[in-house]
Amino acid sequence: MYIPEHFRVRDHAAALAFLRANPFAILVSNADDGPFATHLPLVIRESGEQIILRGHVAKANPHWRYLEQQPQCLVIFHGPHAYISPKNYSSREVVPTWNYGAVHAYGKARILTEPDELLGVLRELIPMFDPSYAEQWASLGESYRERMLSHIVGFEIGVTKLEAKFKLSQNRSRDEQENVIASLEATSDTAISGTARLMREQGLGLKKERK
Repeated sequence: MYIPEHFRVRDHAAALAFLRANPFAILVSNADDGPFATHLPLVIRESGEQIILRGHVAKANPHWRYLEQQPQCLVIFHGPHAYISPKNYSSREVVPTWNYGAVHAYGKARILTEPDELLGVLRELIPMFDPSYAEQWASLGESYRERMLSHIVGFEIGVTKLEAKFKLSQNRSRDEQENVIASLEATSDTAISGTARLMREQGLGLKKERK
């Protein structure tokens, strides 16, 4: 990923927090006829100093076979984003741009097919996204749960490289950053207002982040 130095995120904790706040990612692998991508939720956890990503795809999705053949892969985490109008800047000789946050995680995948492994993935995913479903899942008939597990293939990715980019008007003045934030905060679109919040979290603008 192209990252000008003033947009590069060097804080590991900030990058990890971004992954956890935006766990619906894009998994990209090489297939015989070119890149292949799947959009899916992931569990993000740390094992010592290594980041581990875990999830599953439908068995009908060929992506797991690509991971099996070529374990090296890329996972793209994407967060809030917004168009930035030149009207927010003090100078007229400026052009529009786009503010956003993104993290690219490169790693090596391992396929999980054993029932215990698949159950382990589900036991991590369910509490993350719908804790109330855990009781319902546990109450389902054993044959039904076994049938559902037979329709998915799990995977685990050990991250070998992390690239994080927050393009958030760091190259503009504090006054201009504040103008950008105010314009983004004024909308009801959460993708846009979320960009303003990310800017505040990074200490941009004139005001302190509101807790």
